[in-house]
Amino acid sequence: MKITRDDIRNIAIIAHVDHGKTTLVDELLKQSGTFRTNQVVRERVMDSGDLERERGITILSKNTSVYYEHTKINIVDTPGHADFGGEVERVLKMVNGVVLVVDAYEGSMPQTKFVLKNALSLGLPVVVCINKIDRPEARPDEVVDEVLELFMELDATDEQLDSPFVFASAKLGKAAMTYEEALEANDMKALFDTIVEHIPAPEGDPDAGLQMLVTTIDYNEYVGRIGIGKIENGTVRVNDDVCIVNYHDPDKNIKIKVSKLYEFEGLERVEVKEATVGAIAAVTGMPDIHIGDTIACIEDPQPIEVNKISEPTLSMTFSVNDSPFAGQEGKFVTSRHLRDRLQRELNTDVSLRVEDTDTTEAFKVSGRGELHLSILIETMRREGYEFQVSRPQVLYKTINGKKYEPMEMATIDVPEEFVGTVIEKLGTRKGEMVNMQPGQGGYTRLEFNIPARGLIGYRNEFLTDTRGNGILNTIFNGYEPYKGDIVSRPQGSLVAFETGDAVAYGLFNAQERGDLFIGAGTKVYCGMVVGRNARAEDIDVNVCKKKQLTNTRASGSDDALKLTPHIVMSLEQCIDFITDDELVEVTPESLRIRKKVLDPSLRKKLAARGR
Repeated sequence: MKITRDDIRNIAIIAHVDHGKTTLVDELLKQSGTFRTNQVVRERVMDSGDLERERGITILSKNTSVYYEHTKINIVDTPGHADFGGEVERVLKMVNGVVLVVDAYEGSMPQTKFVLKNALSLGLPVVVCINKIDRPEARPDEVVDEVLELFMELDATDEQLDSPFVFASAKLGKAAMTYEEALEANDMKALFDTIVEHIPAPEGDPDAGLQMLVTTIDYNEYVGRIGIGKIENGTVRVNDDVCIVNYHDPDKNIKIKVSKLYEFEGLERVEVKEATVGAIAAVTGMPDIHIGDTIACIEDPQPIEVNKISEPTLSMTFSVNDSPFAGQEGKFVTSRHLRDRLQRELNTDVSLRVEDTDTTEAFKVSGRGELHLSILIETMRREGYEFQVSRPQVLYKTINGKKYEPMEMATIDVPEEFVGTVIEKLGTRKGEMVNMQPGQGGYTRLEFNIPARGLIGYRNEFLTDTRGNGILNTIFNGYEPYKGDIVSRPQGSLVAFETGDAVAYGLFNAQERGDLFIGAGTKVYCGMVVGRNARAEDIDVNVCKKKQLTNTRASGSDDALKLTPHIVMSLEQCIDFITDDELVEVTPESLRIRKKVLDPSLRKKLAARGR
C-alpha cells in the first residue's frame, strides 16, 4: 500500500553559476541547528574540493540534509556551470521539487533556463528564491517578471506558473515572502515554511519490491563504488541480497549483497541498518554499479526509466609526456598511471568518455566543454600526474549524410563601447547574432548562436577586448549543419631553437618579435614555445644565446637590458592558445607549450608537405 512520508522533503537547489546556491545551503544548515553554536564553519562549506573553493563554482553535486521542526529536508546542491549540466540532469530524478535561485540583479541567465527546463520537463514543483536582495542595484520586481516570462516560454503548467516566490539574502541569512519584509527579516523561516508547504512529500510502497535509482556515484578507496539515490519503493536492509538492473540494458542483472547502508545527516554520512521509501540513501558493496542503474529486489526486479545523459561535444587527446624534461617533476608518468586515473574518473563523472587510440601512449577524452576538461587536467596535475594534452576538437555528427556540428548559445553582457568589437570578433568565428537589447548599468546584452569550435580560444581574447568588464555565458544549443572553416589563431609562435637556460640577452632579442611566455633562468628545450609572434608565422628564436665577450668597451654598451614582463599563462590560456601542431605539457610544477615535432628541420619538411 502506498504511503506518504510527511516527515521528509527531497529538494535540489538549482541556478545559474554564481547566483548563490551554495551560500544558501550554508545558511539553511546553520539556521537548522546542524552546527554547534560555537562551531567554526568556513564559507561555502558544501564546496569541498580545492578547485571548487578557488574558483567559486560547484563542480560535483553534493548531498546534505537539515531538520526543520519535524521534517527532514534532504538537499542536493547542484553545479551552475553549463559544462557540468550532466550532474544536474540526473540528480533531479532524486528529488520531489526544486528551489530555483535567481540573482536579484542579474535576473534570468542561460543556465537558469537550462536547469528550469529540466525541472519542468520532469513535472517538478518549483519554489523561486530571488536571492541577493541586499545588493544596492537589486531589481526584484523586474526579475520576478523575467522569471515568469521564462516559465511561460518553457510551457509551464498552470500549477508551475503559480510557484511561490521567496525573497532572500543568503549572505545575511534573511528571507520573507515580499521584498520589503525580507530586508527586515531575522531568519530564513519563510523559505523553510515554503519548502515544507509547497514541495510534496515522497510517496511509495514500503512493502513492495525494492526500487532505488542510482543517480550519483561516489568512490572510496576502502569500500569502492558507492551508489546514491532515492528509494522509490520497498525497504533495503544491510546484508540483503539485491540485484542491479538497467532500463537501457535489459540483459543487465547482477546479484549482490548490501554490505553497508548510509543516510545523510547534515554534512555527514550516517550508517543505518535499513532505509525505506522516500529516503536518500548510499549503498556500498557494489563494484559494478553505474549511474542510471536500479537496485531492485531479486524476486521481481523492475528497472526505473532514466534519461540518457547528453553526449559530450568536445574531445582532447591525453598522452604520456615525451618531452626532454619528461619524468622530472611528476610522480605518475606512465601510460598505465594515466589509463588508471582516467578510468577512475569515469566512476564519478557521468559526462566524460575515455577511448583508446591507435597507440597505447594516448587516450581520447571527451567532455561537455573546455571548463569540464580543464578541471580534470588541473585536478590530475595537483595529484602528481605528468602528461600532455592536445588542442580541443569538437565532435561532429553525420545526419542524413551531412556534417553537423555542436552549437552554443552565447549570452554576453558588455559595456556599450565594446559592443562593436565583440560583434566583429564573433562574426569572424561564424557567430550569428540573434538578440541585442540594453541591459543594466550601461551594459548591453548580446545573444549569439555560434559553433562550439568558434569559442575555442575566444574567452581570453574576449577579456582583453572588453578590458575585463565583459561577462560571457554559454550553453549547448543542439547540432546544426557545418558552418564552414574558421580562421585559426592570427599569430604564430616563438619557438626555442636550442636546449638550455633562457638568458636576458637572448630574451631581449626575442622580445622584439612578439610577447614572451618565459623569464630569464627558465629551462627550455628545442621545440618549446616560448612566446607569441606578432605575425602569423612561427619563428625559431635562441633565448639561450649569450652576449659575445670582447676586450673592447664602448660607452653605454653594458647598460642593463630592459625586458618586458613576460605573460604568465594559466592552464585555460595555454589550451586556448595552442594550434593543431602544438601540445600543452602538464606537470605538477609547470605548464609548457611545445610543438608536437620538436626538431625544427623535420618540422619544416612536414610543413612543406602540408602535414
